[in-house]
Amino acid sequence: MTATDPALTALAQGWCALSALHGRIEAHIERALQAKHDLSVREYSLLDVLSRQHAGEGGHLQMKQVADAVVLSQSATTRLVSRLEDRGLLERYLCPTDRRGIYTNVTPAGLRLLEEARPTNDAALREALDDAAKVPELAPLVRVVESLNVSA
Repeated sequence: MTATDPALTALAQGWCALSALHGRIEAHIERALQAKHDLSVREYSLLDVLSRQHAGEGGHLQMKQVADAVVLSQSATTRLVSRLEDRGLLERYLCPTDRRGIYTNVTPAGLRLLEEARPTNDAALREALDDAAKVPELAPLVRVVESLNVSA
């Protein structure tokens, strides 16, 4: 394969379209969450991921798992957790069975903010997808996203 190979060119064009769709959606959601709830997309995602934890065996996520879920490095995730902890939206405590482990939980204030922000997130996502569907290069990707039935 060469750099001018049609298969590579099509692949690169597909990747550019996917990247453009992601960027448009994220920017639209970011503006909505910031304006109404003073939350970034990453902060919302972190609260959402952590709110799905449960007590008991295997219920708490390790920082690497959280980082993977919010698509950040572990160090960036730790900084994000610290910012939300400073705002009273998260709390950290030592794992009762392994004193080296640290758990992070969403506080009641964090859960309230997440529930208030969820409709904003969902509406902004819907708006961003509707807008992107009007762009011929993005419309096929929007249809694929809308057809996915992925369990959380």
